[in-house]
Amino acid sequence: MTKSYREWTPTQRYLLPPSPSEWLSENHLVYFLLDLGEQLDVSGIESKYQAKDARGERPYDPRMMTLLLLYGYAVGMASSRKLERATYESVPMRVLCAEEHPDHTRISEFRRAHLKELTRLFVQVLRLCQKAKLVKLGHVSLDGTKVKANASKHKAMSHERMQKTEAELEKEVRELLRRAEEADRDEDERHGKGNRGDDIPKELGRREERLRRIREARAELEAEAAAARARELAERAAEAEEKAAQAEEEERESAQKKAERNRSEYAAMDERASALAQSARIPAPDTTPRPLTELPNHQVPHTAAGAPTGKAQRNFTDAESRIMERGGEYLQGYNAQAVVDAAHQIIVAAAVTNQAPDAQHLPAMLAQTAENCGRAPRVMTADNGYWSEENARYCEGCDVEAYIATGRLKHGETPPTVRGRPSADLDAKGRMRRKLATKKGRAIYARRKVIVEPVFGQTKQARGLRSFLLRGVDKVRGEWALICTGHNILKLYQAAQA
Repeated sequence: MTKSYREWTPTQRYLLPPSPSEWLSENHLVYFLLDLGEQLDVSGIESKYQAKDARGERPYDPRMMTLLLLYGYAVGMASSRKLERATYESVPMRVLCAEEHPDHTRISEFRRAHLKELTRLFVQVLRLCQKAKLVKLGHVSLDGTKVKANASKHKAMSHERMQKTEAELEKEVRELLRRAEEADRDEDERHGKGNRGDDIPKELGRREERLRRIREARAELEAEAAAARARELAERAAEAEEKAAQAEEEERESAQKKAERNRSEYAAMDERASALAQSARIPAPDTTPRPLTELPNHQVPHTAAGAPTGKAQRNFTDAESRIMERGGEYLQGYNAQAVVDAAHQIIVAAAVTNQAPDAQHLPAMLAQTAENCGRAPRVMTADNGYWSEENARYCEGCDVEAYIATGRLKHGETPPTVRGRPSADLDAKGRMRRKLATKKGRAIYARRKVIVEPVFGQTKQARGLRSFLLRGVDKVRGEWALICTGHNILKLYQAAQA
């Protein structure tokens, strides 16, 4: 007797239209997201549509487009072309979009046009996580990860090389123009004046275009360097004024003169930075000192005269990205920051900068955590990249118990546990080092690697989000917010299934 098989007729048509609710299990992520979408406020997006002329082609439902993007980022599908294809080939996407198929151009344009409104969804989802009691704020951990930009490091050029290449291209352009004039004279002799046999060589156009782009990049780099120097002088002037106010009477006059000199130098450099920005056709830079709680920006390496150093670089594809080190290798990218709550690995604060060192990010990330959650955490842990006396003082002022590594231990090294009262002679770094060497400090700091580091692993490995699609630090911040929102949605979904 031959073995029989289950019936399989892939070409058989349905006699009745199937119900989408039968295609997926009732607890599928898509159905959870559809329920979640009813609680999200997308009025900011809808108001933009309502402000337009009611005539013309009807747009896709903003809530559907929002959920399409959120589902994509949750499962690691950020590309608009992949999302378009998924609306045809993926059952969850077909259920989510109810058989609508927006093309990749519309998906990409929706994300671009409403990025600010989409970024705000991070806090909305975070508040839902708080409502579900997934955020405790007893212990949070801060860390950063370098993420590749949508640009190649080979498209970056140093200021020194810009100057050298600019001179070479000017020479080549002059030579091509000379040859073109010779060709014109030869054509005039053969065909008569005014009847050229050919146009200016294409090589000339290519070189002129490259020369124009290099000149623009050099001008922008020089304006940024002058602005960085002006901001540095402004900070020095503020420090000098503070010292003058606190100085003894006999030293006050000297301190005030120094403050006035710094203020005068700042005014001159600020004027220079504005003039360079105007010639480069970019917005005038803000040269006032940045508050501690503002996210840092990369400062162009500069001389005392406000000129870029020879190694100062600028990328032609994404000018705001920077070359950064990651695992011993260099990439053109951004520094993505996240504060993660220990209870359920919910991301409570997220940001992106083009500043490679981590230390300056701590105050801004702690302030964002308090703003997003309504209060500051009780304990914060961070690796040695975040250590500074200023950060320790800031945490103390916010009534946050900080455990920040002050150095890197060798592999397998375990320093002895300390007991007793700390010595009064210890400085801030010594006190922090001693706190981390106590039994309690070690236990708390050891939790850091199981709080924040797995989140980056889940984002990059499990969801495959290894590089940004958008360009420019503001857009990349919006994209990182969507990535982190997707992570929190998954955590919320998993908690609902438990």
